[in-house]
Amino acid sequence: MFEPVTKPRVFGLPPGADFPKVLVAGLVERHKTLPPEALARVTLVVNTRRMARRIRALFDAGPARLLPKIQLLTDLGKGPETADIPAAVSPLQRRLELTQLVSGLLDREPDLAPRAALYDLADSLASLMDEMQGEGVPPEAIAKLDVGDQSGHWARSLQFLQIVQTFFGPSDHALDAEARQRLVVERLAKVWAATPPAAPVILAGSTGSRGTTLALMQAVAQLPQGALILPGFDFEMPVSGWHDLSNAMTAEDHPQFRFRRLMDRLGLERGDIGLWHPASSPPLSQSQSQSQSQSQSQSQSQSQSQSQSAFLSISPARNKIVSLALRPAPVTDCWLSEGPQLGNIMQAFDAVTLVEATSQRDEAMAIALRLRQAAENGQTAALVTSDRVLSRQVTAALDRWSILPDDSAGTPLHLTPPGRFLRHVAALFQGETSAASLLELLKHPLCHSAQGRNTHLLLTRDLELYLRRYGPAFPEKHDLLRWAGKHSNPAAIGWVDWIDSTLLGQAQTDDIALSLWVTTHMDLASRIAAGPQIDPDQSDAAKTEAAQPYFGQGTGGLWERKAGQKAREVVAELSEHSSLGGCLSAGDYGGLFTAVLSRGEVRDRDAPHPNILIWGTLEARVQGADLLILAGLNEGSWPEMPAPDPWLNRTLRDQAGLLLPERRVGLSAHDFQQAIAAPEVWLTRSTRSDDAETVPSRWLNRLLNLLSGLPNQKGPETIKSLQRRGAHWLAMAAQLDASVPVPAALRPAPQPPISSRPKQLSVTEIKRLIRDPYAVYAKHVLRLRPLDSLEKRPDPLLRGIVIHDILETFCRVVQADPSHLNTRSMLDISTDKLLRDVPWAATRALWYARIARTADWFVSGEADRLALAQPVDFEVKASAVLADLGFTLTAKSDRIDLAADGRAYIYDYKTGLPPSPSEQRYFDKQLLLEAAMAENGDFEGLGPALVAEAVYLGLGSKPVTVAAPLQDESPTQVWEAFRALIKAYQDPTQGYTARRAMQSDKTPGDYDQLARFGEWDVTVAAKAQVVKP
Repeated sequence: MFEPVTKPRVFGLPPGADFPKVLVAGLVERHKTLPPEALARVTLVVNTRRMARRIRALFDAGPARLLPKIQLLTDLGKGPETADIPAAVSPLQRRLELTQLVSGLLDREPDLAPRAALYDLADSLASLMDEMQGEGVPPEAIAKLDVGDQSGHWARSLQFLQIVQTFFGPSDHALDAEARQRLVVERLAKVWAATPPAAPVILAGSTGSRGTTLALMQAVAQLPQGALILPGFDFEMPVSGWHDLSNAMTAEDHPQFRFRRLMDRLGLERGDIGLWHPASSPPLSQSQSQSQSQSQSQSQSQSQSQSQSAFLSISPARNKIVSLALRPAPVTDCWLSEGPQLGNIMQAFDAVTLVEATSQRDEAMAIALRLRQAAENGQTAALVTSDRVLSRQVTAALDRWSILPDDSAGTPLHLTPPGRFLRHVAALFQGETSAASLLELLKHPLCHSAQGRNTHLLLTRDLELYLRRYGPAFPEKHDLLRWAGKHSNPAAIGWVDWIDSTLLGQAQTDDIALSLWVTTHMDLASRIAAGPQIDPDQSDAAKTEAAQPYFGQGTGGLWERKAGQKAREVVAELSEHSSLGGCLSAGDYGGLFTAVLSRGEVRDRDAPHPNILIWGTLEARVQGADLLILAGLNEGSWPEMPAPDPWLNRTLRDQAGLLLPERRVGLSAHDFQQAIAAPEVWLTRSTRSDDAETVPSRWLNRLLNLLSGLPNQKGPETIKSLQRRGAHWLAMAAQLDASVPVPAALRPAPQPPISSRPKQLSVTEIKRLIRDPYAVYAKHVLRLRPLDSLEKRPDPLLRGIVIHDILETFCRVVQADPSHLNTRSMLDISTDKLLRDVPWAATRALWYARIARTADWFVSGEADRLALAQPVDFEVKASAVLADLGFTLTAKSDRIDLAADGRAYIYDYKTGLPPSPSEQRYFDKQLLLEAAMAENGDFEGLGPALVAEAVYLGLGSKPVTVAAPLQDESPTQVWEAFRALIKAYQDPTQGYTARRAMQSDKTPGDYDQLARFGEWDVTVAAKAQVVKP
């Protein structure tokens, strides 16, 4: 296939080439005159499965011919030459071993790192170990580093790094994947050097960014019939530019640096790199073209035209501009000399669009619109980004047109329904089951998925409403049985029994073995997924799967479909290696299980649209499409920021021979240079993130700076043209969410029929009737009430209930035995009540401290109050009927004391700030109305009594006593004003105005959304609305 040469055989394809398509075209071209079986002897080594599938698809498109042998880089170790090399251990096995070693080190020296970082440290050490094995760096090289003045930090790091040394010693069975791959490459290089393969071996699509791959590339290039085909090789960069890439410390982040290093290893110069497609010659830079003859025959012109079609209309002019823009920073002065020699810039960028959106959402919508058009036109379009948030936003936007893109990254397993379900089940072991976590599992689509799910969903809905209204925060079986006993469905009792056996009381406080954790976890997950109707012992499938019963058929839909099957594989692997995990707490097991799941991904190649793709940068490097969208072109995404290395800084990595952090930046630069040369390109970014302005990607910034400095070549006009095309799509995207202007709602004041108006209110609701009548209308006429939060929190309402209970209990105890009138007794009662009614330890401590601050004040005041009168009762109910108006007023006084002379004292406890006398006169009339009701004899067990005093006892941060202004308004005046208020709302023309007299514009109301508050404010006059019955 190849003619003999004296130098290693290396080819390249320029940026923008559809790599698989041109690769196949070159193979076919070189075998035109060879026997058909010659192509079948070729071994083609590629680096991704997607690329291998694409190559097979191109051959399958015809005409009929024998296929070459297509292998992945990771498949090279499966041949007879490497049969004696032990198989690599599972990455999970190695991480579990590292976790145990790190855990032991932290147990011995807890000051080295927090235990919460256990799994992150193990992962980081595993990554470092993989890199050391891939680059051929032994632990001895790390130990000999010159640390200078970093000895303190280095001493701590070295204790962790010594853990890695355990896995570098001589071993016949404990090889990691990277270590085995390096041994395979070394073995193949040795075998090939002795007996080179007679058939061609072609390694295509690799850049040599990792040490093992670079060694393999060197071995293949040295073969008599070996060849390398490099993706995105910059034929436009002059020789002087290649010389500027010799220093890794200054050029590591250049897109062509890896090729420069490969050329140095092979003893090659730029001119030794040939263009893979045989029917064309490499595009030449101006310095090279001046030394070549300008005359070409007509046949050569036709041949070159044909070859250019194979490159999908690559723009050499655009490649030359991008090549110049990306020169190493120390030599960007070449812009001044080479920039004016560039050709027509505008024509080179006529197929490029620049989208600069104001937000990531607008960016995603514009991208989705363009992808939709590509789908309609039959174009192949690929979104290339490392920003997973952006890619998910684009996927969501495409869903409105029922387009599902083919995402090469798939969906992380821990975010799939089975992954989320298993994580929720694991959380049950970590503490009491809250109402929120209980409903979270009951409403999951995999819960109770075997049979009878309709009944399950109905019961779940009713239970949710009950828990929202009545709680408690952490329900127990007796709470659920109380609900089930009142439910109309007889299956509710059995359903609660199933909940109790699976979802309640699963907390584990002891450390147990990982193997037991996995078994317990999967057994519980299977029972929750199956529901109460399934008995695994009665299933034939269960009997045949006794070894792992939690994978049986009696588990509903847990292990079904691709996500369930993948979850099953991951759990099986974890179970296989669980003996290495040691003993873990419930929290540690939950963290480990989530970390294991997050490394898996789920892809369905059949469901997505075949022409709408989402690629990572690796896939884009060796693939081609009609349209490439380079999205998220901001610093932090293009390039991604290198992850901080907790072990070795940049200088130490360079000393050890490890990869510099800029390697990833250089690869990202290469991906940018490769992608921007596509037939049609979109460059997109958002100018703002959630909370700040963004910084454009350094490569986009360089390109725009270069163009803006070339006015003679219409560089600034080109930028405006790019932006104009992008603005067109942003404008169309804005129309997607454009809404027809709707007049703002007016301030409502509904006038329901008299028969529908409330016939009974409590004294506390009179304040609401005065301040926000619309809230009374919504609650009592429309019979709406706010949906209580499922996540019960220690809110002011609960605090008020608990404090009232504490004070009532204390006063009853003192009434029975006056010797308990002391602070100690009050605090003891507080402790008991808080332990019973407040399930949050931190809240108990906080509320106890607040009670302790006010206890002396309350006890001292209680002595004074008892000297005036004795309590008659607590939580005293009252009811007053206005017969002529058909209205009833109800009340419940916290406490009423009665003096020897028959006068009454009314007390109301306030955990917040009590209303001032002025507020009580005009708005908060609770105590004034209770005083009037007391004098009218409306309280149960208490006849008419003159009210001597009605007092609020404020128990806030500053305890205070606020008396009702009885001296300013007599009970008789208060009652007449109350009658007038109720009578006014008996008028059919009186509306229930929204937010009539709120304490502040910022005071929230329960029904503000219903009243559409915000579309109007308090300056807007209310609009009466007659409500028909």
